[in-house]
Amino acid sequence: MPKPAGEEVIVTTASNAAAATALPTVYNDCHSHDDETFCVDPSGNDVFIEALSGDHDDHDDHEGEGEGEEETTTTTAATKQNCHFHAGVEHCTGASAEEATGSCQRIDREYNIPLRIGSIFIVLATSTISVFLPLLLRRFTKVKGTNIAFTLVKQFGTGVIIATGFVHLLTHADLMLTNDCVGELKYEATTTAVVMAGLMVAFAVEYIGNRIICLRNSKISAAAALASAPHVESSSGESQNASIGSGEKVEPAVGIHGQTHADPGDDKLSVLVMEMGIIFHSVLIGITLVVAGDSVFKTLLVVIVFHQGFEGLALGARIAGLSPQGAMNSIKIVLAAMFALITPIGMAIGIGVRNHFNGNDRETLIALGTLDAVSAGILVWVGCVEMLASDWMAGELRNAGVVRTLAAAFSLLAGLMLMSLLGKWA
Repeated sequence: MPKPAGEEVIVTTASNAAAATALPTVYNDCHSHDDETFCVDPSGNDVFIEALSGDHDDHDDHEGEGEGEEETTTTTAATKQNCHFHAGVEHCTGASAEEATGSCQRIDREYNIPLRIGSIFIVLATSTISVFLPLLLRRFTKVKGTNIAFTLVKQFGTGVIIATGFVHLLTHADLMLTNDCVGELKYEATTTAVVMAGLMVAFAVEYIGNRIICLRNSKISAAAALASAPHVESSSGESQNASIGSGEKVEPAVGIHGQTHADPGDDKLSVLVMEMGIIFHSVLIGITLVVAGDSVFKTLLVVIVFHQGFEGLALGARIAGLSPQGAMNSIKIVLAAMFALITPIGMAIGIGVRNHFNGNDRETLIALGTLDAVSAGILVWVGCVEMLASDWMAGELRNAGVVRTLAAAFSLLAGLMLMSLLGKWA
């Protein structure tokens, strides 16, 4: 039925009964209920009026088709608008998500190869600058570990790492492992169980590593005490240690985390575990960024640049806190370089497999989801225990002044919120 303005509408009886005869061409007494318009036909029945999008040419093309077919087309079009990319893999929401994506088969996409090659150097430069910046500040400026500026960088990094674990990796893992193309998993808590496993692996590695470090330091301290203690000649002419002969117990000088120091930030093992969690998902980010179609590549590239920048600052601040303080030794350079290179390497791999990668393949989704979940568990452990609890419950912020505490809290929340905001696009 055309409105006075000529707009085409669907006419449906309020009782949902099928009309056996031609519908009337004139309706009177039109009125609205909750944004729905009804009119009265010549027989006195209420008729529901629903406006359609489209012009008269579309009507001519579909003339003679049923109303149900028109409604199905509209629903499918609306569903496609809810399709988006997470970690380079397309996901669609809504009841008809599978219809919107077509199938679980590989989809051919447009790939601008020169743009992707250039983006490798963009990400490389961003990652390098962000991860090496805290190290350079510690080496060539007066910014020390106790400086409030360095505290702000560390707490911003703590927020970034925690948000990366929860908002990015846990979300991506759940989206992939619950994808329609994976099918129904027999164990519904698969995603969170793998995250828990990653957390426990990180804990086990640090615990065992610290036990080994503690044992080594005990032996070193005992040997040093034995070598420096005064000696006396026994009646048999043998030299004996006076302190040992007096029954005194030699205690190793072991600090927090089993190290021979008291700085909680100076923990090579925890930084290494943190980097392993970052590397796992960074290589996946590089691959899935490149295999995303041209329609979303530029948007994802901008998001990944910010992602790498924030994450590089977080990792660089922790690497800069390793002993010797302020020095640029080989261990720090290698740790920083690993982060700077891993995502560009993933992007190079993605360019090589772009014509074979299928983001909707069951095995691919399970592999990506599992690695993301393991990385999420590692970063949750590192972010919440080694960074947040270590700094705030047993570190420099435990008894800090009001100004430093409030500034650190603001920086922490800024890292959480900014990294969580990026989760809307990647």
